[in-house]
Amino acid sequence: MDETLKQKIQQLVREEIEIVSYNPSWPRLFEKEKTFLQDNLPDDLLGRIEHFGSTAVPGLSAKPIIDILVEVTSLEETKNRIVPILKLEGYEYLWRPTIGNQPPYYAWFIKRNSKGARSYHIHMVESDSNLWKRLFFRDYLIDFPAEAKRYDTLKKTLAKRYSHDRIEYTKQKSVYIQKITDKALAYYQGKNESE
Repeated sequence: MDETLKQKIQQLVREEIEIVSYNPSWPRLFEKEKTFLQDNLPDDLLGRIEHFGSTAVPGLSAKPIIDILVEVTSLEETKNRIVPILKLEGYEYLWRPTIGNQPPYYAWFIKRNSKGARSYHIHMVESDSNLWKRLFFRDYLIDFPAEAKRYDTLKKTLAKRYSHDRIEYTKQKSVYIQKITDKALAYYQGKNESE
């Protein structure tokens, strides 16, 4: 890893973590960005585009960053054809590991607002990526508000404790997220089998 990239990563992980109350405009902001991506990126590379993460759960506090999961037909072609387009539009780009510092990797973009704060995280993955399981986590929190409330409390606690350490903040949330994701997978699989 070159020194410039290493410095960029260190800067990104130290940016302040701010948790804010749910904003009812988040779904609209997602739709606006989805439309932008569909209008400006090569159709033959794009599949489904999903709003996920805390901003996709009504009533849930969150970092005010819209997380978007984008299916691409090829990560190699994404590097060649999508990265240049989004970089020209001002998006930051990283080739990011899914977990920790290990493969599989995916294309990750950060879009910032006029004040320099992160406003969107765009995660581009192929159809077989484990990141699609995050949609089960999202749906479970929507369907079970009491669980969403527990997650809300956890995030606020962790944000206070690790306000400038995004790595530790994420690491501490991961155990809970994995537990609920496993629960969600079992729940929705059982629900589909009974229908």
